[in-house]
This record gives sequence, structure tokens and C-alpha cells, in this order.
Amino acid sequence: MRWALNRLAIAITSMVALAFLVPLAIATGQIARDRAVSEARQQATALVTVLGMDADPTLLTNAVASTTAGSAGRLAVHLPDSAPIGSTHVTDAQVRDAAGDRRSVLAPAGDGVAYLQPTVLADGRTVIVEVFVPETELRRGVRTAWFVLGGLAIVLVAGSTLLADRLGGRLVRATRDLSASARRLGGGDLTARAEPNGPRELQDAARSFNTMADDLRLLMNRERELAADLSHRLRTPLTALRLDAEAMPPGPIGERMRQACDLLDEELDSIIRGVRRGTDGRDGQSADLVEVLADRLAFWSVLAEDQERPWEVTGGDVPVVLPMPRSELILVVDAMLGNVFAHTPDGTAFRVSVSPDGVVVDDAGPGIADPTRAVQRGVSAAGSTGLGLDIVRRAAETSGGHLVVTRSPLGGARVGILLRSVDHAPERLGSSHRLS
Repeated sequence: MRWALNRLAIAITSMVALAFLVPLAIATGQIARDRAVSEARQQATALVTVLGMDADPTLLTNAVASTTAGSAGRLAVHLPDSAPIGSTHVTDAQVRDAAGDRRSVLAPAGDGVAYLQPTVLADGRTVIVEVFVPETELRRGVRTAWFVLGGLAIVLVAGSTLLADRLGGRLVRATRDLSASARRLGGGDLTARAEPNGPRELQDAARSFNTMADDLRLLMNRERELAADLSHRLRTPLTALRLDAEAMPPGPIGERMRQACDLLDEELDSIIRGVRRGTDGRDGQSADLVEVLADRLAFWSVLAEDQERPWEVTGGDVPVVLPMPRSELILVVDAMLGNVFAHTPDGTAFRVSVSPDGVVVDDAGPGIADPTRAVQRGVSAAGSTGLGLDIVRRAAETSGGHLVVTRSPLGGARVGILLRSVDHAPERLGSSHRLS
């Protein structure tokens, strides 16, 4: 934008300068010509005065030699029936025409013009005084004047461009500041504000942006508080479930119910703390995928044993740290594992593969008929909320990878997160070492 404003200033100033300087340049040439002709007229008039006093050839010769033009060989006196006195540059026909008209004329002569001034002596004879003006005299000082005008044009264009650049710099800085603030706000920085600078319109835009950012932050705070309130309301039925679980006799089912209540209680606490912190409070947190996967498999393995599901885990020999809080990573792992238990019949085998390339969950169930529709938020062909795969997708994008939903080597569905764009990444995941 700044360079565009500079180009506009150059174009406008150049047109204005040309509109004024071209006529001035033409007028300068005409003024120089008129000045040279005026000087020639003055010298001719001085010699006419001498002729009015005495037309003696000897006296005229001395008078011609005493003038500036005469000493330079540019002045002559044409007497009737005698040779010209001085240096002549015109033809006899031009002299006769001037004598016949009895008025001063400019006649072309070689590389200049000749000023012919007729005068009548006391005896009635017509005498022609000739003053030759060379081309150099006609254009004397014109080149210098043109250089001055050209320099003035350059100064005007440069000055206007500099002024436009200063004004444009202020405009561009204000625009860039507003744009940078918008990008920061779009990136999740709710504290981003724009400084009202530049023209009045940009200042109004910056103030409107700041008002919008304040309203957005207020709305998000209200949404977080609403989510926290809704999560807190779940504690009442959770308390009833915990009492029922505690009343169950000892055994694997009772133990699993008590573990589920503890986990649900922890999740509610995590949700309440997370929504009140907002996105700013979650920045910079990370968790080990292998560690979280081991903890969650300890929970899901009990249900898998109860449903007689064969399962195995491959990989996990090195930590896989993802840039998200542990609570969110638990939610992602539960979404992938819970997808198997929710959408496949009892006894269906599954396999979990984890490595630095990502994590995938394969099952031997019926598979996913339409993977594209399955990852749409709120859309489910199996009667669920349709949020599980969307949670995995957002986690993949946060980690710099992508969600994979395809056919599993076991015959069912493969759901997972690929963190690297490598050839045959699913095969590499499947061939990793066993999780310890």
C-alpha cells in the first residue's frame, strides 16, 4: 500500500509539473528571442539617430564600428546607390522589400534573423539599418532556464513523494497494527487490542475492533462459566451413583463401577478447572501419550475382559509428548477406545498401536461405512452424539497431525492420529514394539 501511495503521488505531481513547466519552457524560449530582438532594435535605433544628424559615409563607418553589434560584424547600413557600410547578412531583395514597405521587419538570414529598420533621410532617400541576431543570441539563457525548471520539477516530485510516503507510512502502520491485532485475536489471544492510529476511519475501525474483542471475551467468559455450571450440576447424579457403587458387594463389577465414579469425578473437576482457565490457561501444557494410554488401558481392559474382547498393544517403547493437557489427552484416548466398545459387538478384537508417528486403534468390527460423514461434528450414523471423532480430529490438529479414519487390517475400522507425513505410517505403527 505504501508503494502504491508513492506511485500515485509521483503520477499526480508529475502531471501537475508538466502542466505548468511545459508552457513555462516554451515561454522562456520566446522571452529569450524577444530580448535578443529588443537589443537589436535598440542598436538600430541608436544608429538611426546618427543618420538623422549626418549621413556622411565616413561618419557612419565610425558609428557602426563603435556599436557592440558593429564590432561583432552584425550591423550594417544600406545607403541607396552605394555599397553597404558594415557586415550584411541579407540579400538585396530583402533590403528593397524593407525599403518599399518602410517598416521594420525580421528577415531570415543564415543561422539567425536580421532586424531591418528603415529610416528616411532629409533629402528623401530611404536608408535601411540592419542588425543581425544569430541563433545563439536568440536562445541565450534558455538552456539554463530549462535546467532550473527541470530541477524545480524534480524537487516538487521528490517533495510530494516524501510527504506522501510519510503520510502513507502512518496509514500503513495503522493498517498493519489493526491486521496484526485481528490475527492475534483469531489465533486465540483474547487480550489482543488495536491502537487507534492513522486516519479517522482507521481509528474508528480500531475502536470498533476493540469493542468487538471486549464483547467476544465477555461472551466466551459467560460460555465457560455456563459449561462449569453445567458440569457442577452433574455432581448430584454422580453422588447417587457413587452411593450405589459403594453399596455393591465386592467383586470386579463393583470395583469397575467405583473406578468409573472416581474417573467421572476427576473428569468433572478437570472440566470445571479447564473451562474457567480458558484457552490461555491451557497454553504450554503437554502430556505423554504413552503414559496416558497405559493408564486408560488399565481401565478399559477390565471392560474388555468382561466382554471377552481379545486385544493387544504394540509400541510405546519411547515417550510421545503432545502439546495438550493431560485431561484433554485422556478424553482423546477414551474417545478412540470407547468408539470400539460402543460400535462393535461383544467379543470383537481390537489393537492399539502407538509410536512417535502417532496412535491408531484397529478393530475387527463392521467398520465405518462413510468416514467423511463420521467426522462431522454432531453427525453419527450409530445413534451417538457424533462428538467422539471430532474430539480426536481437533486433538490431531492441535498436535500438528491429522485424523485418519479408514479400513483396518483386522477388517473393521481404523481410527487414530498421524503426527508425521511419512510413507506407510499406519504399517509402521502396527509393527512397533509392545507397550510395557
